[in-house]
Amino acid sequence: MRLKFLSQIISVIFLFLFLAKIVSASGSDDEYEVVKTTPTAEEMWEIIQQQQKTIEQLQQKLGQTEREIGGTAQEVETTAKTIESSSPTDNTKISGYGELHYNKKEAGNDEIDFHRFVLKFTHDFTDSIHFVSELELEHALSDANQGEVELEEAFIAIDLTNHHQLVTGIDILPLGLINAKHKPNTFYGVERNEVETRIIPSTWFEAGVGFNGKIAQGIDYDVFLHSGLSTTTNIRSGRQKAGEANADHPAGTARLRYKKIPGLELAASIHYESDVEAGAGVGANEATLFTTHIDYKHNSGLGFRALWAGWRMDRDLTIDGKSTDGWYVEPAYRFKVSSNEFGVFTRYENMDRSTATTALREERWVVGLNYWPHPNLAFKLDFKTIEDDDANTSTETLALGIGYRF
Repeated sequence: MRLKFLSQIISVIFLFLFLAKIVSASGSDDEYEVVKTTPTAEEMWEIIQQQQKTIEQLQQKLGQTEREIGGTAQEVETTAKTIESSSPTDNTKISGYGELHYNKKEAGNDEIDFHRFVLKFTHDFTDSIHFVSELELEHALSDANQGEVELEEAFIAIDLTNHHQLVTGIDILPLGLINAKHKPNTFYGVERNEVETRIIPSTWFEAGVGFNGKIAQGIDYDVFLHSGLSTTTNIRSGRQKAGEANADHPAGTARLRYKKIPGLELAASIHYESDVEAGAGVGANEATLFTTHIDYKHNSGLGFRALWAGWRMDRDLTIDGKSTDGWYVEPAYRFKVSSNEFGVFTRYENMDRSTATTALREERWVVGLNYWPHPNLAFKLDFKTIEDDDANTSTETLALGIGYRF
């Protein structure tokens, strides 16, 4: 349509020019010259056809130029997207958590401690290959007398299917509640409970390879083959933390977890050590840890946690017995006041770490309050009574704390 209209305009212009020439010639005294400069109809038609060809050629060149410009624009856009998608920072994320504690003790000195400061770095190499790490500083500094710098997590996770994943590197063992979910804004109490500090012990990480995934809707599993403990005294001090760790005596952990009912988690784990003493004793000291727990949160705000963990070893360690075990129950209620959230709880803990020669039984009662001005920030207060059943002594501690994640 545009080409036809253009050709019509040009034809009219040429016709106008010829008519103007005729009019100017009509004012001349030479009648013959007027007749000679006036083209015939055939000549005019030939001229129009030539102009039409010229217009078509120009139109073809214009179309080719537009296509070239469009192709160049597409190339520029594709290049820009490639550069943007290949930027390493786009697939890298930084997060973290930390907690500050103040303990006013009945016996001994009061204490304030920035217990832990953790930075977490994750990176997606592709949609199915991921890197996860946590770098932790404990007790605000690290020197010969106190504090530690730990690489708490550093593993590669590869999505094998939509429901199964391969994991290799340093990872946290799937045992209990606090070990797997230890962000300070997610649990009650200033300090972590003692059962999951001494017996599991949280936070417990090792280096190895494993798999995790879903068996069915609401049912998942974890299997991990990894480095083990190395201790002749107590369980907690035996964590090697993947630092030039003795790998002659491997260990393994497996967990099955049920989460089909909203708000409810049921889980059971088994952990096996081929030699908990890592060759330091006379013959291997095989050990097995069993754990099971329930974690329930009702939409009314009511919550309930209970956990049991127990070791079975071939022989006693010098501090922890071969049948060391412990359990706790923790009812809680979380509620809102205006836009602020509060939670009250109480917890009863019972541990038995007795050996054949030394009795070590302990009970703890904890009652406290959490305040969340933001879901990722918690202010905590609790009062704790610790009873040593064998020494028949009782001590009390008031604790304040701040826990956050981002």
